[in-house]
Amino acid sequence: MADSDEALTWTSRLDPTAGPRYLQIVAQLEQAVASGLLRPGDRLPPQRRLAEHLAVDLTTVTRAFGEARERGLIDAVTGRGSFISARQEQEGPALDLSMTIPPAPKGLRLGELMQRGIAEILARSDADQLMNYHGGAGSLAERAAGAAWLAPLMGTVPPPRIAVVPGAQTSLNALLSLLARPGDTVLMEPLTYPGLIGAARQRGLTIAPVASDEDGPLPDALDEAASRHGAKLFALTPTLQNPTCITIPARRREELVAVARRRDLILIEDDPYSLLAGDAPVPLAALAPERTWHVATLSKVLTPGLRTAFVVMPEGTDSAPYLAALRATALMPAPLMTALAAHWIRIGAAKDLLDGVRREAAERQSLARDILPATMQAHPHALHVWQPLPAYWERNRLIERARDAGLGVMAADAFNTGGVAPDAIRIALGAIPERARLAEALGLLAGLIRDGG
Repeated sequence: MADSDEALTWTSRLDPTAGPRYLQIVAQLEQAVASGLLRPGDRLPPQRRLAEHLAVDLTTVTRAFGEARERGLIDAVTGRGSFISARQEQEGPALDLSMTIPPAPKGLRLGELMQRGIAEILARSDADQLMNYHGGAGSLAERAAGAAWLAPLMGTVPPPRIAVVPGAQTSLNALLSLLARPGDTVLMEPLTYPGLIGAARQRGLTIAPVASDEDGPLPDALDEAASRHGAKLFALTPTLQNPTCITIPARRREELVAVARRRDLILIEDDPYSLLAGDAPVPLAALAPERTWHVATLSKVLTPGLRTAFVVMPEGTDSAPYLAALRATALMPAPLMTALAAHWIRIGAAKDLLDGVRREAAERQSLARDILPATMQAHPHALHVWQPLPAYWERNRLIERARDAGLGVMAADAFNTGGVAPDAIRIALGAIPERARLAEALGLLAGLIRDGG
């Protein structure tokens, strides 16, 4: 984020019922850093500009920046402004429940798996070629590996419909750039992945939430929102939704697809978790292959370091405009990591790793069920849980107490696409390596929730 206009994308409307406004600003900063929307070295907007943007007085922002400096969250450079502190790369909560990453599976040594896989690749590949520029949508072998990886969900997908890309976030950025213009409205779930929200705001898009219930977006609400806003784009996560863990049932998916066809909506299906879930209904891309972009990252089910995702393009799509938009965001995936991912898929190592992550996620979900309040929303193989708070807790106040206890969690505000965010938090289960330490962190958090401040 090079300038102050872009740096405003991490902000959201302040809630007059959610406690001191300066602390809400600090909480938004912390959540933006935790989610990757703000990174070390990013410049923050001038305080006066931020005050105008949030419709608060300058004193409130000044107090917020002072508090953020006290916490080591930002640094001020005389004559240049305020920046996200580089210390964020080394510092963080002692017990991190904020980042959704796959836990290391027991019984599998990732380092050995990588070492062996890379040696096998180098034994049959030209190292110079691996380290060169690679254009296009990936080699035929890599695209075929993507088709094989997605086959349990999608059935047979021709490799030419698949693009190999450097992560889901890169693909989402490119798709929003390709499919919408500044000022257009994109429909989203009321709560959704912060990276999608940030990408839409950075491109000057208007976000309109589609009302949902315990089964996901309501078809009538989607129909009404598309009509009212003239929207042509709906982005959603149908399986193990982030942050609520909702999986849209098969019947509801069919109803949403029917609305999309009637309103001629393009669907962006962000689907990192279906293979992890193991019980997901048929993806939207299989129900409506003519209008769905399906984005399936390996970062959330295998390991983030692969930086590889597979995108299934709609039937009949000319891939050239999408690839051009993709190259404007990131030139290419890292060839060695893409080759490793494809190799693991071909020899079955990726499936073994996925099974190990699923087993470890199940153990961690069991811990969460035993320790956290029974009101939590979860799934047996999810990497996070969604915890509504009792009436006596306001979410930002709980975030403050958790931080003081050395715990990092994310409030609902980071996921909110419109209206007042609920008093709830997302608790990620994969970032703490040891189960015993995770149990300690969950116990501390459960105690805070019970104590009520």
